Amino acid sequence: MPDSRSLLPEPVRRVAAWCAVILLAAGVGYVGIRLCAELRTAVVPVLLALLGTALLGPLHRRLVKAHVNRSVAAALTCVAVVGVVGGAVYIVVAALIDSGDQIVTSLRTAGNDLADHFGAAGTSLDDIASNAQELLTKFGGTAASGVISGVSVVGETIAMAVLALLLVFFFLRDSDRAAGTLRSMAPRGSADTLEAMARRAFEAVEGFMRGTTFIAFIDAILITIGLLILDVPGAAGLGALVFVGAYIPYLGAFLSGAVAVLVALADRGFVIALWALGVVLGVQVLEGHVLQPMIQSRTVQMHPAMVMVTITAGASVAGILGMLLAVPLTAAAFGVMEELRTRYGTSAPDRS
Repeated sequence: MPDSRSLLPEPVRRVAAWCAVILLAAGVGYVGIRLCAELRTAVVPVLLALLGTALLGPLHRRLVKAHVNRSVAAALTCVAVVGVVGGAVYIVVAALIDSGDQIVTSLRTAGNDLADHFGAAGTSLDDIASNAQELLTKFGGTAASGVISGVSVVGETIAMAVLALLLVFFFLRDSDRAAGTLRSMAPRGSADTLEAMARRAFEAVEGFMRGTTFIAFIDAILITIGLLILDVPGAAGLGALVFVGAYIPYLGAFLSGAVAVLVALADRGFVIALWALGVVLGVQVLEGHVLQPMIQSRTVQMHPAMVMVTITAGASVAGILGMLLAVPLTAAAFGVMEELRTRYGTSAPDRS
């Protein structure tokens, strides 16, 4: 018989086992992140293509159901996304160019007013405004640090965008064969589980992308209308900032809303600024209590604290791009864990 005595008690052995698992998982994750950073030119287009495929999948499926050839449907979908994204980028850039000077001037005026009101304690606001470009460059991480290379950065960005678009086409066209390919690569006996995990992860990303895009559009429209009613200068550009910022949950809405309130404070006074704050908070309340529960009901729900930690981690790894990718990737991971919990979670023992 084996010796029942042990050098360490059972609770200590369990803690040691969990520590070993956590350290192993952290090591694998660190190595994976470093490899992705080294191969970012290939990894980033794949991730962007997966997000694009999740967003455009319903349109492609509708075209296929309408008896359109899969390749033709994928090509039409890609042409549509180029038109929509190109038009959206043109509208956002045009709005920011037209109202950019007004917004910057208003922010500088607001900073000076706050500095005059608070004295020495407020002078840092003007310093932050004057050094905004430097702060943004530092915050941009690896991508922004290479701006000095000029043409090479632009060329790399264009190459990644083209590669991502081509990958979207292939992912859409061959999506019907994805499950079979995945099952053929799975170890023996794990094909069903692996397919279910992949489906749950993709559904989570798909729900996040569609829901976030629709919510961002509604937020931008409502806030732009409110700012136009209040006669705040640069309302179109501020609405564009709200739309772009909505893809960074919580933090993006906070920053774009703060800019809108500061512009209103500088140009329209304290009372209008309070009204602008009320508009921003009202839209955020509508988003949090009505839009998100209705639109993103199928998306993996994450606690706001988890979202903030995820965004911070993404920013530390890949700058602004990491902030954009962190939440959908985490949603996919939560989808996988939910599928594993559903399949292998132990139910409570029957006490009857």
